[in-house]
Amino acid sequence: MRLTAYTDYTLRTLMYLGTHRDRLVTIQDIADLHSISKNHLMKVVHQLGLSGIVETVRGRNGGLRLARDPAEINIGTVVRETESDFFMAECFNKDSNTCPLTPDCLLKAKLGQATGAFLAVLDTVTLASILESGTAAPAPAPGVIPLRVAK
Repeated sequence: MRLTAYTDYTLRTLMYLGTHRDRLVTIQDIADLHSISKNHLMKVVHQLGLSGIVETVRGRNGGLRLARDPAEINIGTVVRETESDFFMAECFNKDSNTCPLTPDCLLKAKLGQATGAFLAVLDTVTLASILESGTAAPAPAPGVIPLRVAK
């Protein structure tokens, strides 16, 4: 499973806003921290504003902040809203599938189960739970590199 850059930027934005709840944050702050395009972040923030997760304050001293408590922001929901599809292979898209194995293939069902399991795990995660400090993170699965969030 691979998330799009759009979803990645969305999650980074939420994490940054969640760790800076004491002030308004600018898009430039987030872009500079992650060395990513301000233009891409503007699209992300616009959508987060429309969804009601982020409040945008216009004007000279404007910026952004979370509009909801981090405990109310479900990561599974955010990922579903930001990903355009979860096509793991060509056969998931019935409009463009040309694979001759599709009628007898059992892999598609297993990939579908894996995607479902991936999203089920994310459904148990809130923004608050990934921002918690001072708690020991679970050991990663073998071969998995743990994500470290800079504060």
